[in-house]
Amino acid sequence: MPKEIQRRIERCLLIIGTACLAIYVAAQLHAAMGSSIGLLRFGLGSNRVAGVGSGQFGRNGDSTDYSLWSEKRVAAYKQTLLMKFDVPLAVLRLPKLKLQVPVFDGTDDLILNRGAGRIQGTAMPGSSGNVGIAAHRDGFFRSLKDVELGDTLELTTLMGTSIYAIDDIEIVLPENITVLQPRSRPSVTLVTCYPFYFIGDAPQRYIVHASLIRDDRTAASTAAVQQASSQKPEVAR
Repeated sequence: MPKEIQRRIERCLLIIGTACLAIYVAAQLHAAMGSSIGLLRFGLGSNRVAGVGSGQFGRNGDSTDYSLWSEKRVAAYKQTLLMKFDVPLAVLRLPKLKLQVPVFDGTDDLILNRGAGRIQGTAMPGSSGNVGIAAHRDGFFRSLKDVELGDTLELTTLMGTSIYAIDDIEIVLPENITVLQPRSRPSVTLVTCYPFYFIGDAPQRYIVHASLIRDDRTAASTAAVQQASSQKPEVAR
């Protein structure tokens, strides 16, 4: 083979190899950011979202602690990190559990692999109704096994932060959607499957109710979101 042709082939291979390496490095950096991607995108809209994407709960730049997660859920979660998502509706925090998770709209498999999801037919974050939020029992919501009455949770939107106190915990059958009905006070209801370590499709649902105790949202923004989906609510599977 003529030396000139050989040199051209070598240059082409070098260029291709360099491009592949750059793509691989970019993908790894993107994955390492974890759920901070969604949290950061949310936080860019308001200075009121303090600490979002800071990595304060995790290691190696990832704010997600999945030490309690199943291997299957970790793998599914990491797959979503290379996908594009809409900006979350809110960020849910349970300080005692060191849980911080973006809340997206809907409860399909892709959303629940990436974070938590608002259950359709329940109130929107920032409204005065009952906000139903679901997540997987072997992922973000596994730590709910350690929650207790009186613990607080925070729901942060671009309007500010609302703080709730947990006042009821119950275990129900999947078809029991009365747990998502409006309550006497503005509320958040967390839903996940139960038992937490059940092998296969869990037969029950673990329900955590929390009522509003402090609202730091602005009045003008609050009035702009007094709406909810008209679809019938369903307890997540």
